Amino acid sequence: MSSIGLTWEPNLSMFKSSGTSAATSSSTKSVPQIPKPKTELIDGLYVPPADPKLRNKLVKKSLKDTTGKNWFDMPAQTITPEIKNDFQIIKLRHVLDPKRHYKKGDSKSKELPKYFQLGTVVESPTEFYDRLTKKERKRSIAEEILHDNALKKYRKRKVREIEEKNNVPGVDKWKIKGKQSWKRAKQRRGGN
Repeated sequence: MSSIGLTWEPNLSMFKSSGTSAATSSSTKSVPQIPKPKTELIDGLYVPPADPKLRNKLVKKSLKDTTGKNWFDMPAQTITPEIKNDFQIIKLRHVLDPKRHYKKGDSKSKELPKYFQLGTVVESPTEFYDRLTKKERKRSIAEEILHDNALKKYRKRKVREIEEKNNVPGVDKWKIKGKQSWKRAKQRRGGN
């Protein structure tokens, strides 16, 4: 092999002592690893494509999906059913309390945001008596709203109002509610 001018040395930087590996790692720049699909293996070795556009495309795929440096590399989150419910509640928050009014916002779009962060509200020591108790604290916004007593009363009142509006008076007396009412209805009509 030496007659052709080809030489090969294995990269054993993992097995060297810490003093020598620090010197070698500082001299070389870290290049992102290109993904190696099994279809592009030639004799068991990966050969990157010769076209620079394809190579750049593969490098971009291997990088994590973030918002960029201006937004502190905020990563794209995975959307779980709980998070989806929380976003729907935030979008429909104007329905929850009739005395609060919110800016219209982006209510028509059905897409959920790709980049977002969830946090926990930490109360200050001055809000000691106004804070939520441990029983009132829930894992998500949806659970907190479902267990809030004031909102329960409001929901029940609204449902009752809608039912009363849709219920036509005078129909209940003709509804058949078992054998006894059937007999009463028959007697009213003049039957035996």
